Amino acid sequence: MKDKIFVVASYADSLINFRLQLMQEFLKRDFEVVALAPHDLDVKKILETKNIRFIDIPLQRNGTNPLKDIKLLIALRNIFRKEKPSIVFSYTIKPVVYASLAAQLAGISQIYSLMTGTGYAFSNHNLKSKLIGKIARKLLKTALSQNTKVFFQNPDNLAFFIKENLITSQKPVAIFNGSGVDCQAFYPAPQPADVSFLMIARLLYCKGVCEYVSAAAKLKKQYPHVRFKLVGWRDTNPESVSQQELDNWIKQGDIEFLGKLSDVRDSIADSSVYVLPSWNEGMPRTVLEAMAMGKPIITTDTPGCKETVIPSKNGFLIPVQNVDALYKAMAYFILHPEKISGMGEVSRQVAVEKYDVNKVNRSMLEAMGIRVA
Repeated sequence: MKDKIFVVASYADSLINFRLQLMQEFLKRDFEVVALAPHDLDVKKILETKNIRFIDIPLQRNGTNPLKDIKLLIALRNIFRKEKPSIVFSYTIKPVVYASLAAQLAGISQIYSLMTGTGYAFSNHNLKSKLIGKIARKLLKTALSQNTKVFFQNPDNLAFFIKENLITSQKPVAIFNGSGVDCQAFYPAPQPADVSFLMIARLLYCKGVCEYVSAAAKLKKQYPHVRFKLVGWRDTNPESVSQQELDNWIKQGDIEFLGKLSDVRDSIADSSVYVLPSWNEGMPRTVLEAMAMGKPIITTDTPGCKETVIPSKNGFLIPVQNVDALYKAMAYFILHPEKISGMGEVSRQVAVEKYDVNKVNRSMLEAMGIRVA
């Protein structure tokens, strides 16, 4: 009988978009791989074609109802007791908390968690987020204390967790360069003739979407021929922009809203410069994808984002929530289009050397004690 690895996610799409290649690496090493996430029939069908079993779990990614969270904990514990996985691997805060606690209750000895950022639970933007953050910290500290090893995507997030006493400095940890990017699937295409900008993100305030729209509006007045594209979608996160805000942006005509795309490669290829003015990230996958496709990057000088840019070599770093700095960085490429190709080449080089998904996955397997040869 094969050993089982359980991969627990907060939403099913992420299993395809961020963890599929990792799960395929597990399969190559003769594990039975089981993915757990909220119900999604399309994802279930895709995973089953890859020989990955899918189990529905009652997880509400942004819900704060304690009774539903207890229901999730019990459901996970029962699944783990029945299935007896050798390894439980989870990522993002809610799966990490409840999968880790459930695995402990079920007697699972190998528990690994990947922290992909700090997120809304640590934002402290209002009274609600402060209260959620206080509870989340206590739960997370308890959950991580049971982990075999905790994974991070940048050194700043590790330092934050130690500073906040969420883990001890003696806790076994590993730091990876994000989730990696498939540099064969995301490859350079010819630069478009006219300068254009692209941002891809959930439509959350903390992703810097308002700053992008504001900078685009300011630039559009001076350079009406320049295109500012936005790929994104609203969700149930409390920090999501309202539908009215989105409708107003579209009506104003400063940005081209492309909605949610199942494949972002064409939108990246059709753009000159990639922009992500996020407030905080683990390691933004969309930035890595744009780098792999040979695009200059404008992002923030903040943990998770700043690691992707060599200033003035493959893009620019700007302060968080600084529309004027974003405006100036974007204007640079409008005024100096001849710099785009060269900076894009550096982005591609960095992506291949540092962020290739095969290298990242190999490091993760080694950290989990799984043979890589």
